[in-house]
Amino acid sequence: MAKIKEICEEKLKPVIEEMGYELLEVSYEKENGGMSLVFTIDSDKGVSIDDCEIVTKKIDPILDELNPTDDKPYTLVVSSPGLDRPLKTDRDLKRNLGQEVELTLFAKLDGKKVFVGVLDKFDEKTVQIKTEKETLVFDREKVANIKLVIHF
Repeated sequence: MAKIKEICEEKLKPVIEEMGYELLEVSYEKENGGMSLVFTIDSDKGVSIDDCEIVTKKIDPILDELNPTDDKPYTLVVSSPGLDRPLKTDRDLKRNLGQEVELTLFAKLDGKKVFVGVLDKFDEKTVQIKTEKETLVFDREKVANIKLVIHF
């Protein structure tokens, strides 16, 4: 299964990026009684259903030619990461500077694991958020998860 993901990432990432999207992840997993080959894409302007359809139409014939599953049937799925996805990469963090985030630590710090504030800045080693009361700096290796706070 890792081989299928590697083949797809290597061969299709440049195609997807050329279209103006970022390939976040490829997964090959059992779903609804069959196998699904899932491409999760993103872009600076977000991802719509139309974007998913455009990418699907572009990569489907390439996948037919590549045959990464050795003729085993699968369902091709191209999707967006969703609003509540974790911010994992520097690109994710940069795109969301100034946004309200929920930062979760692996272990408690001063009795708390979850902190909410505005994503202020980051570098290779740290992430900084500003709350109403203070500016907090966390070692990135101690951060389990960062995600946007969604207000409805």
